[in-house]
Amino acid sequence: MCGITGIVRIDGGAAIPRNSVRAMTDAIVHRGPDEDGYFDAPGIEFGARRLAIVGISDGTQPFANETGTVHAVFNGEIYDHAERRHELRQRGHRLHTYCDTEVLPHLWEEYREDMFKTLRGQFAIALHDGDARRVILARDRFGICPLYWTVRHTPAGAFLLFASEIKALLASGLVPADPDLRGIDHTFTFFGLPGPITCFEGISALKPGHFLSIRLGAEGALAEISEKAWFEIDFPDRGDEMPGGDDVIDRFHELFGKAVARRLEADVPVVSYLSGGIDSSFVLAAAKGLRGIAPPAFTLQIKAEGLDELSKAAHVAKTLEAEPIVIPVGTSEILQTYPRLIEAAECPVSDTSCAALLLLADAVSKAGYKVALTGEGSDETLAGYPWFKINRALAPLDSLGFGPANTIRRLAVSAFGLANNSRAFDRRVYDAVGGSNAWLEVYGMVSLGKARVYGPKLKPLLDNYVAFEDVDLNPERARRWHPLNRSLYVGQRTHLPGLLLSIAGDRVAMHSSVETRYPFLDEDLTDFVQTLDPAWKLRGFRDKYLLRRDAERVLPKDIAWRPKAMFRAPWDVLDPHETGGYLQPLLTPEALEASGYFDINLVRGHLDALPSMKGYRRILLEQTLASVVMTQLWHHIFISDLGAPVKRFAMPAPVAAG
Repeated sequence: MCGITGIVRIDGGAAIPRNSVRAMTDAIVHRGPDEDGYFDAPGIEFGARRLAIVGISDGTQPFANETGTVHAVFNGEIYDHAERRHELRQRGHRLHTYCDTEVLPHLWEEYREDMFKTLRGQFAIALHDGDARRVILARDRFGICPLYWTVRHTPAGAFLLFASEIKALLASGLVPADPDLRGIDHTFTFFGLPGPITCFEGISALKPGHFLSIRLGAEGALAEISEKAWFEIDFPDRGDEMPGGDDVIDRFHELFGKAVARRLEADVPVVSYLSGGIDSSFVLAAAKGLRGIAPPAFTLQIKAEGLDELSKAAHVAKTLEAEPIVIPVGTSEILQTYPRLIEAAECPVSDTSCAALLLLADAVSKAGYKVALTGEGSDETLAGYPWFKINRALAPLDSLGFGPANTIRRLAVSAFGLANNSRAFDRRVYDAVGGSNAWLEVYGMVSLGKARVYGPKLKPLLDNYVAFEDVDLNPERARRWHPLNRSLYVGQRTHLPGLLLSIAGDRVAMHSSVETRYPFLDEDLTDFVQTLDPAWKLRGFRDKYLLRRDAERVLPKDIAWRPKAMFRAPWDVLDPHETGGYLQPLLTPEALEASGYFDINLVRGHLDALPSMKGYRRILLEQTLASVVMTQLWHHIFISDLGAPVKRFAMPAPVAAG
């Protein structure tokens, strides 16, 4: 993958602030250390950093059509670029390289906005059509590749800026770093940022499966800006799902093999992540089946009691005759890595496993590799999480209220002694997601911590703000689906783009110049899986039933039917009582008052009480306090100095008029 940047003048002017796009592009050199490239026209400038993976010798961006009227910069991979190149040549187009980016301006000529529906891959694309005076930004269906944008009216003019990372926008000199309280609240609700809300005021994530159209006006006229969906996640109406017999397993096996084959295509070696669980093991087995030899398998060893699964990964590697590369990670390494993680993620991160994944990507890069296969996406498409089972078990309670999530939430509220018990608020949450949903039970439990720590700036959000209403779900359509599919939908729209593909995916991997590829999110595979009877995903209380049935064919049964183990790193690594480091300065009364997000007395009281707490109360409080300290760290790095011995992001001087 790569990194893209750009500035579009939207007030009819022609001048772009000098060196702004180059500064933006330099800010994301880690996304493309191999080379850079630029395009400019009156009122427009694009930049690109390239991580050379396909068409290494002739893939310099941007690419143009034959007449030079359409230009494209691109982050990601188009897995069927060879077929598309052949198709375009049959239609009379002249293409001269083997780089996937080159097909994009020609496909735009043929299909315009409909081209995105025809692409197989993971992508963030920027196109300029000079004849039509349009700029188009587009993002893949699940949000594997990031893309952010903002509109700024400055003394130098009115501009739309876009980039693969927020730090590139901040580096322009046109965009200040101001916090968006809704984004901070989202990190306490969803463990991440599903989008379009970010933690920075006025900066939006382009939604997965959407494109942004900028129609440039005449001189002195503002451009027309609109965001539209080119893809919507969908499921059959309840009762219309496809049942099928063993032919379903055969079809799944065929589609998954093709998905892995596409993602093995590269002009550089491809490795695989291996945790020892069914997902990464199945990916590794498929890769070996296609190539005759398994790719090198990179495995994290979490050096903490109850979290070390190296023996399981070693068993899989031995079974598949894969070369195991083990990266041991302890609490000190995670703690030392967290400032880099926050800089990479550009938001607070309470999931400590993301720091371990950053260290994993470091190891892949240091070993000389650029591409890694991963098993992410299986749990969100094939029902792998334990809360799907919990939701099913509690389904009989639906008639007693708004659903099982409501029951669990009220029990948890009672346990914490909180007063927030508004049924009207609950109804807004349920309406936003289309009814009872397994993810509400998870997010509801996590959200309980907000009332325990929120301070002057965030506390007003507790009264009337429903984070789900800002995620742009489709509750009317969701109400027609089977309850399991409704839960899968919410996970695919929140957890997948908000955490797994972003903070735990692209952001940590590309910070180390590593591209991650996701066979379980292949277009043909997911289109097929979404149509299936939910019993193929959750059979009774057996998760990922279809995957496990297929895995029996290529893996020993003890691996194929191994219960899911959540990949975790210890929370207690973020010990707020540590001395001589960066955590304690972030939690002083002065630092808490300076940021204004949290109640000083509540936070200090919880810190004092934590050592004596046990059980699930301790776990939930640890998670909440981890969110507090990481929000403080994010604020210190990007917003204002809180006195921690951690390097801050260097904001440039604002661009002046003229």
